[in-house]
Amino acid sequence: MNSAPTMTAALPAEHRERLIQIAREASFEAGTRLFEEGGRADRFWVVRTGIVALDLHVPGRRAPVIESLGHGELIGWSWHFAPYVWQLGAEALHPVRAWEYDAVAVRAMCAQDPEFGRSVATWVGRVVAHRLHATRVRLLDLYAPYGSGGPS
Repeated sequence: MNSAPTMTAALPAEHRERLIQIAREASFEAGTRLFEEGGRADRFWVVRTGIVALDLHVPGRRAPVIESLGHGELIGWSWHFAPYVWQLGAEALHPVRAWEYDAVAVRAMCAQDPEFGRSVATWVGRVVAHRLHATRVRLLDLYAPYGSGGPS
């Protein structure tokens, strides 16, 4: 499977511009936890520079890194789906600069403009599908007797 769609690739210019208008700049030092699995998903980010690792809690083991995210990629999708709880954890591997978005504000924009809402939902849905596949492959590589049997 290819990489997850970036905001630039997934959203029309006018929808990207609407999001950029409400973004705030955020930065994280290497080693900073952006969120923990099970926490309240009240915001999301789009990476400008740096790398963020997504990890998954596995009882009795160290949390494996599922995927590393870079420029233009969406950090977090759980903000888009009730009950708005993070399904993975995230940590800055290198210093990160990102656009940060308030989830409540973006969901309100989606509700007010169905075309914008469909565009955002399609983008987030494609990211979820990609992350599900990446999680499956990574867990098979780590824990299945013969790995995933394919490229990861």
